[in-house]
Amino acid sequence: MLGPSYEPSDVFAAIAAPARRLLLARLTDGEKPMLELAKPLSMTLPAVSQHLSVLRAAGLVTMRKSGRQRIYRLNPAPLKAVSDWVRNYEGFWSEKLADLGTYLEETE
Repeated sequence: MLGPSYEPSDVFAAIAAPARRLLLARLTDGEKPMLELAKPLSMTLPAVSQHLSVLRAAGLVTMRKSGRQRIYRLNPAPLKAVSDWVRNYEGFWSEKLADLGTYLEETE
């Protein structure tokens, strides 16, 4: 079994909030308990917990319990959908920037 699959729309919705992107960034160097994740955020613990629930639902983080603590870990696999979507536009923007460069050279 390959494990659960997640809708790309869930991943896009999950990373739409700046606070959730910050939580993901804080998990790039390893798993952390919720209290440590919440430290730099100016929000209540229930709000942080809600953001982490959204990230869990999108498959971007996993959670395990260790005693009374909830430890979160990044699961970057669902972000591949975002990477693939952005990659579709790389050629478009490269072409547009090249056209702009040509235009600017011609109008000097």
